[in-house]
Amino acid sequence: MRYAFAGDRKISVAILKFIISKGYKPSALFISDSAKSSHCKELIELSGLTDDLIFRGKSFKDNFEKIQALNLDYIFGIHFPYIIPTEFLELPTIGFLNLHPAYLPYNKGWHTPSWAIIDETPYGATLHFMTEKLDEGNIIHQKEIEVKPSDTAHTLYKRVMKVEEEVFCEAFESLKNLNPKSIQQTHVGTNHSKKDLKNIQEIDLNKSYSGKELVNLLRGLTTNKIEEAAYFKEDGDTYHIQVNISKQ
Repeated sequence: MRYAFAGDRKISVAILKFIISKGYKPSALFISDSAKSSHCKELIELSGLTDDLIFRGKSFKDNFEKIQALNLDYIFGIHFPYIIPTEFLELPTIGFLNLHPAYLPYNKGWHTPSWAIIDETPYGATLHFMTEKLDEGNIIHQKEIEVKPSDTAHTLYKRVMKVEEEVFCEAFESLKNLNPKSIQQTHVGTNHSKKDLKNIQEIDLNKSYSGKELVNLLRGLTTNKIEEAAYFKEDGDTYHIQVNISKQ
């Protein structure tokens, strides 16, 4: 099995460690640029690759022929924060795979734990083929997890990281044998862009909300970033709201 690994964040380190532990080292590594990266040093050290096979930021887009010459079976995308050109989706013999923190077809796109709570949709993790349309490729493997009443977007995201790892590891046997089975997404599901979260953050103090609607909104907007929190304005000042929920 020949593959390039495109990753960022802690989970990408765990996945690459797992693949290498099974005896498969990457042929190339795509990492985020210094401004966006969180775990590039660990990925570089793990890969054992020379610098000419490590592509930083968007530089992979300028090296198509070089990467094509590697005769890859897969490119594995693990929280890789860049739009992938069509020619790279078609480059690997079997496909460009993406590990997505959502139970597709629900919550395609951005801020998946937030929208799972706010929209009350199923949640989990999915390994799927990438296509030109975001998160609409055939599903190789997925697992659903319960969204608990005590969950915020932050706690739900931390829980789904473990499930993403499980999904990839459980699918690995079929991946290494170069015959992953997949099923087509048949339901429309839900889809959210990055800007959708900004459109719901402000709490209108003159608007009526049901108790459940308001609680879900506050839960869904409690992430690890205060700038993504719900807020209200009064007397020219802005007040952000994050919640912590405990079961009694």
